[in-house]
Amino acid sequence: QVQLVESGGGLVEVGGSLRLSCGVSGRTASHYAMGWFRQTPGKERAFVAAISWSGGTTMYADSVKGRFTISRENANNTMYLQMNSLLPEDTAVYTCGARPQGYAAPSIRESSFDSWGQGTQVTVSS
Repeated sequence: QVQLVESGGGLVEVGGSLRLSCGVSGRTASHYAMGWFRQTPGKERAFVAAISWSGGTTMYADSVKGRFTISRENANNTMYLQMNSLLPEDTAVYTCGARPQGYAAPSIRESSFDSWGQGTQVTVSS
């Protein structure tokens, strides 16, 4: 069974940085894209960033372009989200997702992902 575990969340001041990690276990095959989504109370989960299996293709929500960078290390089964110049509106629970094996292209659609982590809280104080 696939397990995704996020880490790296916390409390940071406006303008600060955090790096989230998402570790994947339980997948013996490869070639699956991954992504990050975020959710605040009372709102639906929203797309943040996604990355192809090779790492050569990335996608970002307009609200984070130029501030966030998604990357992955397949040898370590880990994906990252480097978040810089954080704003109060970035406060949310961040969840990583993985597409089914064989789906190497990234997607902005939540329904394209079939495995999810539990989420990690990011709070940006003003």
